[in-house]
Amino acid sequence: MWRVRWVMLLAAAIAAGFAATGAWADGAQAITSARREAVAQSVRQFALSVAADVSREGPAAWRGHFLDSPAFFMAVNGRMQFADSQAATQGIQDVSRAIPRIELHWGEDLRVDVLTPEFAMVASTFHEVLTDREGHADRESGFFTGLAELRGGRWQFRNVHWSVPVAGPKTP
Repeated sequence: MWRVRWVMLLAAAIAAGFAATGAWADGAQAITSARREAVAQSVRQFALSVAADVSREGPAAWRGHFLDSPAFFMAVNGRMQFADSQAATQGIQDVSRAIPRIELHWGEDLRVDVLTPEFAMVASTFHEVLTDREGHADRESGFFTGLAELRGGRWQFRNVHWSVPVAGPKTP
């Protein structure tokens, strides 16, 4: 009987220690509200700089904003576009040859959900104007989500998903 009490007491002490250090605490709750707001503003600025860089430099600017890691992936309209960073690098080079200019604008609904001091979700409507080598412009609007990761003192997207509305059935 004393062994059962000893095990119970030891388990309670360990649990109390984890709770006191925040090791079991929800990451978002472990951050002070001031720190959370600072992270949110930092990520919001990152997202705005992404749009500015892509609009100024074209699709090649994406390479610097995507995490250079096998963990990176990108999906478009529910399908895997780039399974990792290496595929993204090749894909960006291919797109840059065909579409040298992109104007990217986030919507007024840009949202940042701080998960931890190093991770945050970014979500927003977007509008793009993609201009090919012949000067033909294609306009696209949709919704974007991405997981931003702070690594080496700067934010980058660990993964992203772009979607555009699918035309529904036409009603008579």
